[in-house]
Amino acid sequence: MRSGESRPAGDGRDRLRRIGHSKTLIIMCLPAILFFLVFAYAPLPGSWIAFTNFNYHDGIFGSPFVGLRNFEFLAKSGQLWKLTRNTLLYNVAFIVLGNIVQIAVAIMLNEIRSKYFKKVSQAVMFLPYFISVVLVGVIAFNLLNYDTGALNALIERTGGDPIKIYSQAGLWPFIIVLFHLWQSTGYGSIVYFAAILSIDSTLFEAAAIDGASAWQRTRYVILPSLKPTFIILLLFSLGGIMRGNFGLFWNLVGNNATLYDTTDIIETSVYRMIISQNNFTTSTAVGLYQSLFGFALVMLCNWLVRRVNEDYALF
Repeated sequence: MRSGESRPAGDGRDRLRRIGHSKTLIIMCLPAILFFLVFAYAPLPGSWIAFTNFNYHDGIFGSPFVGLRNFEFLAKSGQLWKLTRNTLLYNVAFIVLGNIVQIAVAIMLNEIRSKYFKKVSQAVMFLPYFISVVLVGVIAFNLLNYDTGALNALIERTGGDPIKIYSQAGLWPFIIVLFHLWQSTGYGSIVYFAAILSIDSTLFEAAAIDGASAWQRTRYVILPSLKPTFIILLLFSLGGIMRGNFGLFWNLVGNNATLYDTTDIIETSVYRMIISQNNFTTSTAVGLYQSLFGFALVMLCNWLVRRVNEDYALF
């Protein structure tokens, strides 16, 4: 529409009519909209604390402005690099290994011919996702505890010496990744399994006529068809690559300073800053850094995907 031309009066009525026709969908979206308004947008003004020397008397906007001093303290203390390194490496391991294992499980489920066994297998693998991380921590403690743990009891019965696992920081990256995979693989594989079921059955029929083996069907039919799903899930995962699973880490490791070097992530550090030191300024600075880093990474990865194939980009 050129400038100076009046907008037809029917446009407003048409828009209201479309909203009226979609009122059911809008009502269904309201809980999600309210969730993001309350928990994502309403707290945004609180980010100003990261640039102040916050005190309760003056409040968020009345506290003395200190600029980037809180970020400078984090950078000089060396904590920021360690927290960033640990958070990134754990999430990269979760994303890469998680997707590989989930795709493998989905393909194996697809190869099962017994419908009853397939449903039972899905239910068994899906169950750990609903187990509380508190219970996961209890399970880990009963397995790995030095005095009464099942693992050390097995080692002693076979003639070995018990291992002080809760004192060896080098073992915990493997332990945490293993427990994460155990808890999340069943749930994550459902998405890939649904994508496999949506593949055109004529592709499998043509592969069978050509005499393709199970591995060849997987390589040339299933894996290429899962590529769009994998890229979309990867982009979603990258959005949270700087956000660790606080519940899992805290319940597995707890406040064990011996393991901080390899297990301390941004969420656990911020939690300790607030609880033990009552330090809102530094913890807010870390949280703001975490959000900006994740936002920049998502925008960069989405731009790269658009350059390769626009259809796979999020926006």
